[in-house]
Amino acid sequence: MSSLLDDSDLDHETTVVWVEDPQGLDYVRQSLDKTPRRRGKPRYERAGRMIGYTELDEHAEADPDSGLHLRRVFFLLPHDRDTQPTGLYEDGAPGEAVDPSTIEPGRVGEKTPRSQRGSAEISVAGR
Repeated sequence: MSSLLDDSDLDHETTVVWVEDPQGLDYVRQSLDKTPRRRGKPRYERAGRMIGYTELDEHAEADPDSGLHLRRVFFLLPHDRDTQPTGLYEDGAPGEAVDPSTIEPGRVGEKTPRSQRGSAEISVAGR
């Protein structure tokens, strides 16, 4: 599922739960994952690590075919900037990367100079 989200995808979110403190992170990746429950820590089956997830209200309906709920999961991969600051994302960021300080229930996170730290940071610094 695309991780480039719209606020309407997040109507039933009530809480953002951070597994890891995001304060020192420039960005986190966000995606919608299918999970069997509305609340609690979802299973994580990617490389890298889960940074956080959202919980849904009691009105969030499961997909009638699969019985699964769509919930946002925030994560980082092994080659992301936090572990490889001079690597692939030294400049720029992945498409699904957002600044964790802009994440709220029901609102898609935002790209900021902090999260993009590439052309955006250079253009701000060049003023």
